[in-house]
Amino acid sequence: MLIIGLTGGIGSGKSVASDKFASLGITVVDADIASRTVVEPGKPALKEITNHFGSEILSPEGELERAKLREIIASNPEERKWLESVLHPKIGEQISKELSESTSPYTLFVAPLLLETNSHEMCSRVVVVDVPKEVQIERTAERDKVPPNQVEQMVSAQMERGDRLENADDVLLNTGSIEDLEKKVEELHEKYLQMVK
Repeated sequence: MLIIGLTGGIGSGKSVASDKFASLGITVVDADIASRTVVEPGKPALKEITNHFGSEILSPEGELERAKLREIIASNPEERKWLESVLHPKIGEQISKELSESTSPYTLFVAPLLLETNSHEMCSRVVVVDVPKEVQIERTAERDKVPPNQVEQMVSAQMERGDRLENADDVLLNTGSIEDLEKKVEELHEKYLQMVK
């Protein structure tokens, strides 16, 4: 099965690109969604996390309060390690399950940290949605209603743009309109369909 990994820095337009692939009938497996799925009420991971941290990390509806959990692990590297040891294998299983259930000609695997982790190793190709740093900062500040300097810190914490581009098989340069990006996705889609024939 042809698995295409899609990544890009914050505010680059990954969601717009992956939504377009989905609209073309391609199965999209999203690492962020998988990470939320494994901690849904009733899932073993949520039970394990609640047993470890206590029920104060749950909302009145019994859902994981991510902000509270982030506060705990932000100041405690040991707790972060423990949490990762519980979640990472389960997220990996969820992703594998979703990939194996895909029935589209190829599958798109979306992961913000595709190149920072070994996730890219299961992909046949890597697509990077790319924008200049200034555009990332401007778009994210506007989208998330946060000050630009805060976004700049987030961008700096991510992989360097040049390193990301060096690891790309295909690049979706997203400096124009949403329609421009969608047109580029359509072109790549055709290329990938040719590859699986």
